[in-house]
Formats: sequence, structure tokens, C-alpha cells
Amino acid sequence: MTHLTCPTHRIPHTGSGPHSHGIDNPIRGIALADVANVKGKPMILASRLSPARLYVALMMQIVGRGLVAASRCDGVMRKELVALPPGYRIAMTVDPDGPGFMVEAAGDGRLRLASGRMGATGAAHLTIRFKHITHAFLVMSFQEGTAQAFANDRMVADGDVAIATRLVRCLNRMESIILPAFIARRAVKRYTPTPLLHKLGLALRIYAGAALTLLGFH
Repeated sequence: MTHLTCPTHRIPHTGSGPHSHGIDNPIRGIALADVANVKGKPMILASRLSPARLYVALMMQIVGRGLVAASRCDGVMRKELVALPPGYRIAMTVDPDGPGFMVEAAGDGRLRLASGRMGATGAAHLTIRFKHITHAFLVMSFQEGTAQAFANDRMVADGDVAIATRLVRCLNRMESIILPAFIARRAVKRYTPTPLLHKLGLALRIYAGAALTLLGFH
């Protein structure tokens, strides 16, 4: 398993976009007690009950379950994921012990939620880690794209770079479908408009699929 440490070698800028400057935070109401200044930038304190941490935990569940649902109803994503061998596990988490999710390849381009303890040694073949809860918040609140977060050294990919790149493209694809266009343009580098009816239909199926996984229908 390869530990990527140089931001220029982690993931090429294939899909998400640099929007880390000059964009108002769409998520309001973060308490002042949750923010400190670190090197001149606001750094959210990693309290387990901080609004930012709770928000990131919620978004991790939405993203993980959204990926599962999208892989089942979107042919573009299945083409990206069909190269993954059955049982290949992908995790996304926040250091040192933050929230996250883990999914597993079915071998036919579809994903399913993975069982087991995410932090266990060898649990995931590829792990995407945010270095701090603030870094996760920037991405999950669509202030910074995934590829830009890698370039800014806010994320580390432990595992196969080619598969990590595929995952970024899948995240971009899902965000382009389920988010309103004005938000999706902030989240991805190259936003490709989708015909409205097709976008709405896919988005409804993804949201419905994610909701079913919350109810226990995996």
C-alpha cells in the first residue's frame, strides 16, 4: 500500500475544482467557540460535539451512501468502478479519529456499504484521509474541491493512486448530479451540465437509494 505524501503526486486535477478563496461559507451557525486561528486561517476545534464535526459526520454518511446509490443507477459511475475487484474496500475518514465511511466493490461496478471497524488494520485497500476536521469541513461545505484539497495538502490517499483518481471522478460525478448547479460549480473543477430532466431523475434515484440504506436496505 502506497502512502502518498507529495501533493503533486497524489491525484491529478481530473475533475474537482479550486474554489478555496473568496467564496462565502454556505453553512452558517458555526459557534465561535469551535474556531481558532491557526497560521492565520480559521481552524475548527475538533470537539466531538462541535457543530462542524457533527456536520462532517452527517455529510460522510450522505456521501458514502450516495456513492452506493449512484453506483447502482448511474452507468457513468459503473464504468469507472467496474475495474475494482470484488471486495475492494475504500474508506474516507478524518484524522485522528474523526467520522468517516467505508464502501466495498461488488465487482460489477456497483458499491455496497462495508461492514467491520473502519480503523482496523487492513480494513480498507484505499483510505482517503482528511488531516483535520477543518479540512473536511471545507470540502464537505463545498468551499474547496477534492482535487484542490489534495493539492493544498489537506488530504492524503493511502493506496492505489489510479483507483483514488477514479474515486475523485465518481465524487465529482455524484456532486454534479445531486447538487444544484450553482453549488456544484463550486465543488468541481469542470462542471458538465446535465439535461435537467435527466439530472432530476438521477438525483431522485440517488437520494432515494441513500435513504433506503439508512433504513437498513443495503
